[in-house]
Amino acid sequence: MTIAAELGQVSRFGSARELMGYCGAVPSGDSSGKRIRRGGITKTGNAHLRRIVGEAAWSYRRPPCIWYGLRRRQESISEEAKEIARKAQHRLHKRYMKLGAAGKHQGKIVTAVARELLGFIWAIGIRAEAIASQQAAV
Repeated sequence: MTIAAELGQVSRFGSARELMGYCGAVPSGDSSGKRIRRGGITKTGNAHLRRIVGEAAWSYRRPPCIWYGLRRRQESISEEAKEIARKAQHRLHKRYMKLGAAGKHQGKIVTAVARELLGFIWAIGIRAEAIASQQAAV
């Protein structure tokens, strides 16, 4: 709910990258000529949203599963949104495990997973707004 409140209308972001930039979860860069240097995330943007998505990213340490309470809450959700969520769970857990196996620092892993999670949030938000506008037109 916090993520929805912080984002407002998701369609104002033209792409998932724009949402990531709004959140401040994009790497900083310094380039001159052929030299390109990448730094940590910019942290320019909505710090509260960045923190909440980062907290959510920690849950992808565990293998994906749908427990009883979640299954009940998902009864009213479209199949398309559930499919995106299922795909996100598996992909983000796999990414978390892969980065951990590569020996990356936990903070960097969580930041990378949180950034990718923002992409899935954008996809679900865009789809949900499209469905809502279709229903309002009827």
